[in-house]
Amino acid sequence: MTEIAVIDYGMGNLRSVAKALEHVAPEARVNVTSDPGAIAAATHVVFPGQGAAPDCMREIRARGLDKTIENVIASGKPFLGICMGQQVLFEHSEEGDTPCLGILPGKVVRFPAEAMVDAQGNKLKVPHMGWNQVHQAIVHPLWQGVAPETRFYFVHSYYVEVGEPGLIAGFSHYPFAFTCAVARANIFAVQFHPEKSQAAGLKLLSNFVAWNGAAN
Repeated sequence: MTEIAVIDYGMGNLRSVAKALEHVAPEARVNVTSDPGAIAAATHVVFPGQGAAPDCMREIRARGLDKTIENVIASGKPFLGICMGQQVLFEHSEEGDTPCLGILPGKVVRFPAEAMVDAQGNKLKVPHMGWNQVHQAIVHPLWQGVAPETRFYFVHSYYVEVGEPGLIAGFSHYPFAFTCAVARANIFAVQFHPEKSQAAGLKLLSNFVAWNGAAN
């Protein structure tokens, strides 16, 4: 049986992620948990989260989940990061000058105020909130059946600057191009919220449940 662990570190509305997974995979067992043993026993692991980077990292480390996440990724099982669950995979976040997990090379930066102007000269708001097109940078099992330029739902003030261009799986514009999806081996992580992105988001989650963790 497919067993999906949704990592609970006290940050974000995890039930919406779990409900979306239950919808696309009714035959699977979906477990929202902070128990390292349950996470290690799962066939698929989802790492969501909302909130500020300092709070997230404090809660992750307080629960000993930093080592659990490292071990899960090293095991090769499919791993999906969502929103803050993408950001803290990197080395450092400008938000609160926070050291993160350092699993992927790169840093998390805030949308710069001086650049937040559209082509017509209108000031853009931060956080970046709402629907935006996602441009697929690579062929990947999680993009299967998701049309190029599909819109997904975003809520964020910070984004990742990858240390290796080969990590980029997708990007959006606000107003400049920024990385919104990354992939390496059994890791796929997104800045947007698939659980809030209607049919396209459900398709991505369905692809994740069917994924064996291989890059192609």
